[in-house]
Amino acid sequence: MLLIPEDTMSQYSTNFLLLPIPEYPALDCAPNKIIKLVVLGGSGVGKTALVVRFLTKRFIGDYEANTGALYSRKFTIDGEQISLQVQDTPFVSLEDDTDSICCQEQINRSIYWADGFVFVFSITDYESFRLLRPLHQHIRRIHPNANIPLLLMANKGDLLRARQVSSKEGLQLATELGGTYCEVSARESCEGVHEAFQQLCQELSRSSSSCNGEKRRGLHLVRPKSPNMQDLKRRLKQALTSKGKSATTL
Repeated sequence: MLLIPEDTMSQYSTNFLLLPIPEYPALDCAPNKIIKLVVLGGSGVGKTALVVRFLTKRFIGDYEANTGALYSRKFTIDGEQISLQVQDTPFVSLEDDTDSICCQEQINRSIYWADGFVFVFSITDYESFRLLRPLHQHIRRIHPNANIPLLLMANKGDLLRARQVSSKEGLQLATELGGTYCEVSARESCEGVHEAFQQLCQELSRSSSSCNGEKRRGLHLVRPKSPNMQDLKRRLKQALTSKGKSATTL
């Protein structure tokens, strides 16, 4: 039987929460702002691993197929209480022999809902990089007149020998799309991941007062599906059990 240490689970419950968890203790004061991020990218690029790295500083290499999860965390930026909501999403892809994006309606709703966008690709998968420009065009059709705060994250920076996308290409695309670029490894370190997300949150926090609400006027959005804390614990336990079995067979 696999036992997960209490201190491990306590870190997950104190560092972040998943909506909804009504028993989670309230802050002394309500956050002044809500920042909503959506994380988008192709299959197998490490979107969930990056989100979990950012929120928990932990790396889990194996996950169930991503059906979309909404995470929430409260923290302080520039001395102000912020409620951050991060929407993880299923993968997007290009339609056969075209530059058109193929994605679920759930992703379109998340795009409309979000204030900021994180594009993730793998430096070892050129196709995951190639779909980002059409993805940005897809978002622009949903937000034709809005500013699109964007972070372009190149993941799997530890796999340099398998690189298919250069840092120069990533930086050029980020500049073209009006975003910022960073190259990280969710497996090796949490510092670069945390810094990149933090900078995007700061940008959104400082500009939110001038753009909040306008793009959603007249539309009631259903909040994206969120797992509860027990679901996260189950997924972590499943991943750890899988690792334990792999070690036993060696």
